[in-house]
Amino acid sequence: MNEALETYNKKIAAAAVEDMVLNMGPQHPSTHGVLRLELITDGEIVKEVIPHIGYLHRCFEKHAESLTYQQTIPFTDRMDYLASMNNSHAFVMGVERMLGIDKDIPKRIEYIRVLVCELNRIASHLIAIGTYGIDIGAFTPFLWCFRDREHIMGMLEWASGSRMLYNYIWVGGLFYDLPVGFEERCREFVDYFKPKMVELNQLLTDNQVFISRTANVGVLPLDVAINYGCSGPMLRGSGLKWDLRRIDGYSAYPELEFDIPVGKGEMGTVGDCWDRYKVRVDEIEQSLKMIEQCLDRLQNELKRTPDFDPRAKLPRKTIPKAQDYYVRCEGAKGELGFYFMADGKSEIPTRVKSRGPSFNNLSVLPELAKGVMIADLIAIVGSIDFVLGEVDR
Repeated sequence: MNEALETYNKKIAAAAVEDMVLNMGPQHPSTHGVLRLELITDGEIVKEVIPHIGYLHRCFEKHAESLTYQQTIPFTDRMDYLASMNNSHAFVMGVERMLGIDKDIPKRIEYIRVLVCELNRIASHLIAIGTYGIDIGAFTPFLWCFRDREHIMGMLEWASGSRMLYNYIWVGGLFYDLPVGFEERCREFVDYFKPKMVELNQLLTDNQVFISRTANVGVLPLDVAINYGCSGPMLRGSGLKWDLRRIDGYSAYPELEFDIPVGKGEMGTVGDCWDRYKVRVDEIEQSLKMIEQCLDRLQNELKRTPDFDPRAKLPRKTIPKAQDYYVRCEGAKGELGFYFMADGKSEIPTRVKSRGPSFNNLSVLPELAKGVMIADLIAIVGSIDFVLGEVDR
């Protein structure tokens, strides 16, 4: 702590007389949550960026030490609150593997989990794209993205009873089966949404002003991305095909066909802001493919039966054997991991350490922002797509 403070004081003391120290944030719209960026600038040029986090502390890890595994699930939702299903999916998978019941989960439950996670991934990417548009000065994409996200929110609320913090995926099963008619409604959404994505691409992706603001800006070389532990669209935007849904092959993902979009430097340099944006747009299309495949299975060989109980496999007591266990999944922002320490006697873990992808992705910001214009810094911050709830765990 003292070392960090000394480094910070040195940076401020080393600023030249003509340099300015500017505060950017903490305010919601520009900095994607309550992040404070302290900039040392020479006129319009950013010489140094010092991020200050800790304005939205969720206390997740402390909660996990005082609650049972099952009781902790509502708190996982509050980390990356824009993709809550993915958080609880990772947590639950870890507990199920520790208990040794991960192979007993019925296929219908696995496919429902993937379905809701991919819906939630689309909703999260729509926010990333919409707010990115507004950061750079385009208001219409923001409204369009939120309009389409609203359909997903409505469906997930229908399934779980909640709009953002779902508490739907439980250890050993689900809170409830999908409502009758959900699959049909979901198909209607996919049919409605596909042409909307074409419109969005015309409006933003191929927009010359948008390209000028994002191409060749904030280039993240692949080796830097790897050294900082970046993951998700940040890492794939720099050109590496690394997707845990493919590499770890968890849940129902090995049975689904999908591609892994990567940055190709089509408009500028590989790993620039445009590439990171484009990876998210392409991922939405891949998620739609997966959703259609899940719906096919859920409506045919895995269709609902009167005796299907999504809570049938819920363990009476969640007391795993004494062990340390790390589980990871591909969240909307990157590799979301949980490190469990179980003592073998209690339903309450000794320790749970969470690895939020946004923390690593955000840590590369000072590297990306050296020598850029202040206006470009906004474009770089927007292209990272982080949520402070999982940074300040």
